[in-house]
Amino acid sequence: MRGMTSAMTIGERVAWYRRRRGLSQEVLAGLVGRTVDWLSKVENNRIELDRLSVIKAMADALDIALGDLLAEPSLLEWTSETGHRTVSALRDALLDYRQITMFGRSVGAVEPPTIDQLTRQVCELWDAYQASRFGYVTARLPELLTQAQAAVEVGPSTMEPHRLLGLTYQLAATQLTKIGEADLAWIAAERGLATARQTEDIAVIGSLTRSVVHALQSAGKYREAVRLTEDAAGMFASSLRTADGEILSIYGTLLLAGSMAAARADDRTATRSFIAEAYSAGRRLGRDGNHLWTAFGPTNVAVHRVATAAELGDIQFAVGLGPRIDTSAMPMERRVRHALEVARAYSRWNRNEEAQATLLDAEQMAPEQVRYHFLGRQLVTGWLRRGRAKPTPTLLALAKRMNMLQ
Repeated sequence: MRGMTSAMTIGERVAWYRRRRGLSQEVLAGLVGRTVDWLSKVENNRIELDRLSVIKAMADALDIALGDLLAEPSLLEWTSETGHRTVSALRDALLDYRQITMFGRSVGAVEPPTIDQLTRQVCELWDAYQASRFGYVTARLPELLTQAQAAVEVGPSTMEPHRLLGLTYQLAATQLTKIGEADLAWIAAERGLATARQTEDIAVIGSLTRSVVHALQSAGKYREAVRLTEDAAGMFASSLRTADGEILSIYGTLLLAGSMAAARADDRTATRSFIAEAYSAGRRLGRDGNHLWTAFGPTNVAVHRVATAAELGDIQFAVGLGPRIDTSAMPMERRVRHALEVARAYSRWNRNEEAQATLLDAEQMAPEQVRYHFLGRQLVTGWLRRGRAKPTPTLLALAKRMNMLQ
């Protein structure tokens, strides 16, 4: 179904699925507690539907997945870096029964890397992810999972192989979330957390817990993600007094993930609480860092203030703060994710020229990330469909590069 609606706006998808369900506008509007006039404007692109809390409520009323209205997952393009096996190969690796049953691979079937070799491979792929090389990371993850699993099975009797396998699963969950593969992200996050628990390393356990929070959000389970954040934050209570930079960063990014979940659940109180606590952790850290690829620090807290404001519909705040945040020292993935939020805020404020300029700048920095994120696709689709004048050559060229023209 998703492929059939990929060229539509979210409002048009609502209308498409409503008709498939045989529902009238009156019935669907009643199910989501809105007026018929509001729903009609949504379906006819006169109201922009981009708050995930509202989109999730609409998906629930239509008895479909959140990804159906977001038109996820995205098709990863084949490049010289990816070859012709991307998500399908990663799916095969995660669904390999030998990883979760007693019928494992025979010892020696895969030559295990040394710990130093595996560490370099894990670091290299995490760095590539933060550089927004999403296709490359997806294509290389299946082999890395195989190598990390082999290291656990026949490696040294220490916790380091388990730690590295856990971080590999976390990267798989993180990458899959970015490209809209919510179900696979959940499998990777769950398996990674189970592996991390064997290490008894609070930093790795906290880091994998954050991935579960993200996976829950990707599936539209916002309130569950909030509860998990609250429970997991308590795990750090005994270690925060003497926490080093790594623990503070893991704790802070967990809270930031929770703040997004709370905003998407329309819970302003929890959003403010998580942001405030993350801000305190950032102040203690004293600077922007990247412990365990968290990109945590005062700047990331500010970025999340903008993102949560946009999710809550506080567009004036997002427009006022977003463009003033200097993200130039952050990893590319974070810089571009923030640019998408700024473009969304500009667009909602009817400042389309600035919105398009922001998105074009982001595309120059990381074309894959803009192409695969639902905000990038929906912004371009909306400008094409809602514009009163003929689309500019610049906008048409952008849409063509994003493979959004029929």
